[in-house]
Amino acid sequence: MALKATIYKADLQIADMDRNFYETQSLTLARHPSETDERMMVRLLAFAIHANEALTFTKGLFDVEEPDIWQKDLTGAIQLWIEVGQPDEKVILKACGRSEHVIVYSYSATSHIWWKALANKVERCKNLTVINLPSDASEQLAKMAQRSMQLQCTIQDGQIWLTDGSETVEVAREIIKDVR
Repeated sequence: MALKATIYKADLQIADMDRNFYETQSLTLARHPSETDERMMVRLLAFAIHANEALTFTKGLFDVEEPDIWQKDLTGAIQLWIEVGQPDEKVILKACGRSEHVIVYSYSATSHIWWKALANKVERCKNLTVINLPSDASEQLAKMAQRSMQLQCTIQDGQIWLTDGSETVEVAREIIKDVR
C-alpha cells in the first residue's frame, strides 16, 4: 500500500514591499512521504517570494512532469516554473524548454558542489535562475513546520523575514545564476 501525503495548512500573510504586493493566502500543502519539513518550508517560502493570483502548488514529487510550483497564463502556457532542491540537468533543460522562466531554489550545504557539476551543462539556458538559500536558514524554517501554521513573510529591499509569531528567520538569497 502506497503512503499518502500529509496535509499541512498555512495562513500566510505576505508583505512584499519590493513588489507592492500585500495579501493573505490560505494554503494547503501536500507533503510527500519522502519530503522533509525543510524542503516543504522552502517550497512555502518560494511561493511567498513569487506570490500572485496565478501561482499554484503542483503535484511536485507526486508527478515528475510537474515542478513544485508554477504559474500559467490564461492559455495554459507556463510562465514560471519553480523547482526546490537540486534537480538534475535533464529536469532543468526540460523545464527551460517548457517555461518562459525557470527558478531553482537550492538550500543544502552541498549546493555549491551540485552547481559546480551542473553549471556547464545548463549554461545555454537563458531563462534559468538558480538561487541558493543558506542551509542554516532552511533548517530554522523546518523548525516552524506545523500541521496548522500562521506565518508572516516580509520582503523589503531584497531581504526576507518569515515569522510564526514566536520565531523569526531571516533568509538571504545568493543568486548563483541569473537570467541573461
